[in-house]
Amino acid sequence: MQLLPGDTFEKLEFDKVLALLERQCQGELGRAAARELQPSTKVTEVNRWLDEVAEFRQGTEEKSMFSIGAYDDIGEELRALRVEGYVLVESGLAKVNVLLLQAKQLFAFFQGPARQAKYEHLYAVVRQVEYVPELSAAIEAVIDAEGVIRSDASEDLSRIRRLIGSKQREVEKAFRSVIEKYRRAGYLSDTVESLRNGRRVLSVPSEFKRQIRGIIHDESATGKTAYIEPDEVISINNDIFDYQQEERREIYRILREVSAQLRPYVDHITGYRDLIAYFDLVQAKARIAQQLKAERPKVDHRPTLKIVDGRHPLLYLKNKQYGRETVPFDLKLSGKNRLLMLSGPNAGGKSILMKSVGLLQLMLQSGMLLPVDKESQLGIFSGLFADIGDQQSIEDDLSTYSSRLKNAKEFIKSADERTMVLIDEFGSGTDPALGGAIAEGVLEGLNAKQVYGVITTHYSNLKIYAYKTPGIVNGGMNFDKDTLSPTYELKVGRPGSSYAFEIAQKSGLPQEVLTHARKRAGKNERAVDQLLVDLQREKQEVEAHLKTMEQKQKTLDALTRTYEELHRDIEVRRKRLKLEAKEQALAETAKYNKEMETLIRKLREEKKIDEAKEQAKALREEREKISEQVTDLRESIYYQPRKGKQAKTAFKEGDYVKLRTGGAAGTIETIDRKKAVVIVGDLRLTVHLRDIEHADNPMALRRERSVTSNISAVAAFDNKLDVRGMRYEEVLNTMQAFVDQALMANASQLRIVHGRGSGALKRAVRQKLQEYTHEFTLTTPPREQGGEGVTIVEL
Repeated sequence: MQLLPGDTFEKLEFDKVLALLERQCQGELGRAAARELQPSTKVTEVNRWLDEVAEFRQGTEEKSMFSIGAYDDIGEELRALRVEGYVLVESGLAKVNVLLLQAKQLFAFFQGPARQAKYEHLYAVVRQVEYVPELSAAIEAVIDAEGVIRSDASEDLSRIRRLIGSKQREVEKAFRSVIEKYRRAGYLSDTVESLRNGRRVLSVPSEFKRQIRGIIHDESATGKTAYIEPDEVISINNDIFDYQQEERREIYRILREVSAQLRPYVDHITGYRDLIAYFDLVQAKARIAQQLKAERPKVDHRPTLKIVDGRHPLLYLKNKQYGRETVPFDLKLSGKNRLLMLSGPNAGGKSILMKSVGLLQLMLQSGMLLPVDKESQLGIFSGLFADIGDQQSIEDDLSTYSSRLKNAKEFIKSADERTMVLIDEFGSGTDPALGGAIAEGVLEGLNAKQVYGVITTHYSNLKIYAYKTPGIVNGGMNFDKDTLSPTYELKVGRPGSSYAFEIAQKSGLPQEVLTHARKRAGKNERAVDQLLVDLQREKQEVEAHLKTMEQKQKTLDALTRTYEELHRDIEVRRKRLKLEAKEQALAETAKYNKEMETLIRKLREEKKIDEAKEQAKALREEREKISEQVTDLRESIYYQPRKGKQAKTAFKEGDYVKLRTGGAAGTIETIDRKKAVVIVGDLRLTVHLRDIEHADNPMALRRERSVTSNISAVAAFDNKLDVRGMRYEEVLNTMQAFVDQALMANASQLRIVHGRGSGALKRAVRQKLQEYTHEFTLTTPPREQGGEGVTIVEL
């Protein structure tokens, strides 16, 4: 990422974030990586970093993630190991052992496929390195966790250490005996014994040193005390010294063998070191994210800024220590609106918000989670230019304003549509009228380059320019006019007033001073500023009124929905009552069937054929009339028209239609009143018009299929279907074919296995069944037969 000027990290306090990150690292390699962390301009790399940190944080919060402990840089040891015949000392081998133990823990964590799938991005880093378990085993066989050579590293070492231990116990016994002997004789000082040249010695007053046989190792500075090794332990100590020399030779031999074993795998150990250092940095990022309560935002490859509930990271941590709240902000810059012209009173939070935007962008492109809502979306920028604070340079003979002009020149020269620009107090540092005009020209140049960014200002001409110019949007920091105190809330879409006179009045300036200042400020300046003040007050009133209206509208919408539901319920109940009456009438006509049949038979026997026909016709018409009324009522109650589509009721010969039940499609051959003959493949079906609907596209059928093949398919129908693992759309298509076959096969029961899961597959199954006009009975089997994971359909 291109940074202008060179101290942009310091201006935006990104160096302080890196310092926090460095303190969370466990080893020097991780700390060095934190210090040297640079933002990336590759969207794939940024996304990978963010995913790794998010997974590590999730695992840490669930207390199931491995942790990186303290470790040393083993660069010197690795360089030495590459030299043939070089022998690592115990301390060097111990440092290598600590790192290998961490690598062992790391690779063991990702052994199972469950963790590999759950933490796929972290595992993608690990699987690039080949793990050799023999290396750790070779070191652990000769050195313990404290870095000391184990006694069982070899049989000779074990024997030597046993002998040393035996001799040390013998020395202890003999020394105690000598002390007791000379103490009774009064030859010892108050401090009975001491240690000189690695030997235990007696503290003897100088006047008695001739009374004790032994070797004088030292004398006190005053010469009043001699330190004597008594003859009784000299030979034993000599034996111990010999054994210790033999021990050192055996340890050297062991270290030489282990070094030889490790030498072919120096590259592997280097890979483990780099892996541990990498995860040290990831762990540090995850810990910072926990402190910030940070989230992983969405990342766009294009420049964009959509920050929801954003907070300045360092301000949030500071306020958190004192129990203070950090006011969040929402900011969206994309499409036509790319630059925010931010205004408002001093100490109102303009600079903090501007720095927050830049700091959050640097953190994002460095792979750090942000203190924002997870619905936030930030793009990738290739350059970040910041003009913040005092730019005065004595060395370059530049004033503050000259430095700002120099920055403006560099910004316009180097900026493009993938650049973020942050400028604080735009146009300040010189005469306001001239500075405002020059700032307007610079702003036009930056806008022409289609840069993104935030610019803070007090100049009215820049606020007006932003209002008139596409690509720039005004914004203001909210200010409570009643208490004359900032609320630190960002309002995009309108400029903010500086509230200079209001703040001056609150500070206690005399009224005559303020009156003179108002006159000198100029009519236009006062008018613009007063307009902004009035607009803000009116906006607050309108927002309060709008909030009340929205609440009332919600209540009205709820009442309207309740009314519509009650109206539908009443209409359905009315139709059901009418349906019950018609069904009762249809049932009562059935009672007279036998009487009418007897009458018709009698009339036929009496040769009154015409009268019998009329009676039979009247009876049939009456039953058909009532039956049709019952059917129409049922349809109006149970069959609802599809939403969003214009119902088509007119059919004509040649129309493409499909059956409501099963969805089979075909062409209308003829229409007779309320029935139609539909050709479906090689079949000719007579159906009621209410059972078909218009089809948008004809379904191509394979002509080579014969009725025989369909009948064979029906005969081989299996009433069990398993849709687990399918997508939602796949379930709908599979269910339609399955139920169609079931209806053709005249099946009585279907068993559909969809599993529990999130319930999506179960909803898909039941949605498809509801599209059929058949009356299906849906049940769930007992728990031991599948329970909620299975649906039984009775046809």
